[in-house]
Amino acid sequence: MAWRLRSGDIAGFKILFSLGILYGLISVLVYSIIHMKFITPLPMDAPPDRFSEARAIEHVRVLSEDIGGRQEGRQGLRLAAQYIKTQLEMMKERAQPGIRIEIEETIVNGSFNMFFLRHSISLAYRNHTNIIMRISSVDSGENDSAVLVNGHFDAPPGSPGAGDCGSCVASILELARLCVDSGWIPPRPVIFLFNGAEELFMLGSHGFITTHRWNETIGAFIDLEASGTGGFDLVCQSGPGSWPSYVYAQSALYPMANSAAQDLFGIIPGDTDYRMFAQDFGDIPGLDVIFLLGGYFYHTASDTVERLLPGSIQARGDNLFRIIKAFTSSSNLQNAHQRRLRSAVDGSDNERAVFFDYLSWFLIYYSREQAMLLHSLPVVIFFLVPLLLRFPIWGLACCFATFYDFLKGMLCHTFAILLAIAFPVAFAVIRLLFSGQTMNWFSTPYLAFLMFVPCSLAGMLIPRMLWENFPLAQEVSVLKLSKVELVAEARFWGAFGLYSILTLVRTFFSAYLVAGLSGGFLTFVMSAFMLLAWISFRLSMKSFVVGSFRSTACYVIPLVPCLMYAVYFGGFLVAFVIEKMGMTGSLPPPFGYFIPDVIVAAIIGLVTSWSVGPILPVVSHWLTRSPILQFLLHSSVLALALSSQFFPYSADAPKRVIFQHTIWNAGASQVKEVTYDFAVVDSNTLPFVFKHAPEVANVLHINTELSFDAVEQSHQEDWMGIFPISSLFSRCMKFPAKRSDVLAEYNHFPHLTTNKPQESLNGGSRRIYLEFSLGSLKEVWVAVLNITGSLSSWSFAANVLPAHVKTGNGPPSYICRLSGAGDKNWTFWLEANSSEAIKVDVAVVDQYLTESAAKLKGVFPNWIDVTAFSSFMSTYVF
Repeated sequence: MAWRLRSGDIAGFKILFSLGILYGLISVLVYSIIHMKFITPLPMDAPPDRFSEARAIEHVRVLSEDIGGRQEGRQGLRLAAQYIKTQLEMMKERAQPGIRIEIEETIVNGSFNMFFLRHSISLAYRNHTNIIMRISSVDSGENDSAVLVNGHFDAPPGSPGAGDCGSCVASILELARLCVDSGWIPPRPVIFLFNGAEELFMLGSHGFITTHRWNETIGAFIDLEASGTGGFDLVCQSGPGSWPSYVYAQSALYPMANSAAQDLFGIIPGDTDYRMFAQDFGDIPGLDVIFLLGGYFYHTASDTVERLLPGSIQARGDNLFRIIKAFTSSSNLQNAHQRRLRSAVDGSDNERAVFFDYLSWFLIYYSREQAMLLHSLPVVIFFLVPLLLRFPIWGLACCFATFYDFLKGMLCHTFAILLAIAFPVAFAVIRLLFSGQTMNWFSTPYLAFLMFVPCSLAGMLIPRMLWENFPLAQEVSVLKLSKVELVAEARFWGAFGLYSILTLVRTFFSAYLVAGLSGGFLTFVMSAFMLLAWISFRLSMKSFVVGSFRSTACYVIPLVPCLMYAVYFGGFLVAFVIEKMGMTGSLPPPFGYFIPDVIVAAIIGLVTSWSVGPILPVVSHWLTRSPILQFLLHSSVLALALSSQFFPYSADAPKRVIFQHTIWNAGASQVKEVTYDFAVVDSNTLPFVFKHAPEVANVLHINTELSFDAVEQSHQEDWMGIFPISSLFSRCMKFPAKRSDVLAEYNHFPHLTTNKPQESLNGGSRRIYLEFSLGSLKEVWVAVLNITGSLSSWSFAANVLPAHVKTGNGPPSYICRLSGAGDKNWTFWLEANSSEAIKVDVAVVDQYLTESAAKLKGVFPNWIDVTAFSSFMSTYVF
């Protein structure tokens, strides 16, 4: 049915399309900034006193392609350590007079308890390699305060590790070369740590910070990480105290930092070496700097040199060299002894500043005390405005009526924001009720915006449309102002009041799910620019008619810098979340199916609300028309309908499948059962995989229309070798495999035995002495012990047990992960406080695949990334 458009409708569409062009241009600018299009990488022949991305990428190529296999248990890790040390030795040979360079290769061993992915576990490790380079002036002392730059050269299983974290190692190597070749003599020592065991839960950094002779000299650190293949090199964590972020603010050439990231980091599964240095063991001030885009390839076989985003490493290097110089020149750089003395006198510095970059052009930084003052000003203005506008002429009663109208405007704007989030969520749920697959937007991110932005805008306009006749408490005849002016005033100050209150709430009470995290800086920026826009709007009324195109433009134009930041912050957030939806975990039905779409829809709705919210009080006058609302809703319905034609995955955005060749052995030589186990880490389940990858179903001799009821399901305990990562799995499948393939490859299997008689202790306790052999396994990644029973102590983690896991009324269980190759077997003891049996479940992850398992892995299509390994499992009772 054709629409009959009135003149007001046509004007509304003109405003809508004009705003569409404005936001489109802003989005193009933001995309280019987020993807480092404005950075020109320097070539191999760049001057020696400049950081060169091309030289760094050559290191990445060697590490990820020529060497490869940089996982614990594989030869590539040792070769990578040799390559790094060789490069450092070459730098040392050409060092200028006045510079002292020390290079060490250290072997670290240790054991400790930690809390990871909501589980308490113990870790014991041996024979992990760290490579260390210390650059200092010849006049510096052994105990001088130093700056540490850390990156890890090991890679996750199944990945070449170009981004994670070959890019980090390459950046540090080029930085070390720059320090040497530029002729710069650091006023304080700089220590470059290449640690070889981060993927095994930060073991290399733990070994350095707890045992190395320079650990007490570290006065500040910079941890380099990668959760993708480039893009923003964001400061995700900073502290303890505000000094590290202040140094960054003063020195970064391309500032990419946001204190909101620190609030969000805790809810993202994962951790970095920052934890070891700043929180668990070091209490050292530092920065956690992470590549966040390219998350499609994080921990996959596609994390290759070709996937690195050009310009990312160049921006990182240019930033880091300036930051290192600033840290080494700072009077706040103090070693551990000096920090303890200062803390005893001044107390601990736990203040966290508010900081955020504006399109990576500059960084705005202010302390928490300044935030308390600045973020209070909008609320003060909101409460003072009725008095300033009405009291001098019309008295207090008119002030209360005005404030009452402002509150009604605030209520209207609140409903607009809530509906901006609720509408996309509702549309997402409705679509999934009639669709056979979720996450259709995953490999095509712009599709998510087409699906959810129009309906979010419609949701924002509905309260304004329903409340078309705004009920004013003020007397129009008394104030001698038009109703249009008073309604616009109430809507504006209502929106302004809402943002100012949200800013105050976040600042003072640290409310979590409030727009503008970490001090409310986003809503503060919105409030500040809205005030400027309103002043411009009011001044325009002297020349233009209220509600005209020109007066509207006078309101929107001053808001453009604010809108640019809102789109910049929101666009980056949406891009990051969409990429991470492929690895957030497979939640059980029925709700697990809906979770990714609901999360993406809600976040896009939230981003739309803060990107459009500031202009809504004025432009909604043009947009709240039935044809426009129908157009927006029809656009969303059309996009939702078309989305079913988009396949969720591609080679550039692969689905992640975990393939475990499970071998249950009894003792050193007997195999009881062999299976192929599969798991996924997003909401499209294994039946989806087999339906769309029939070649895999054919090899497994199963129907492509497979259901969970038709096959045997594997359970959490079957995945113990990768605990606690296995907590992200649900509804896994297992299929029978041949024992002969395993017996042909291995002579001996992992096994656990007693190596001397039990020892009876006082109080009825007993000590069990055990020896653990890895058998003839070829590329061991990690071994996991699940010890169930009444333990009072053990030989791990300084004899301290982690928090136990308990299932129902059963006995407590304790988890310990063992890693590191060695000529000798592992030996340890367990102390039981009763005569009841102690059960030990063992799982050993071997990265080597039998020929049949390797062939099965190779059958999967290129839109699936398969992380494959063998897991040897056995159970013992003592």
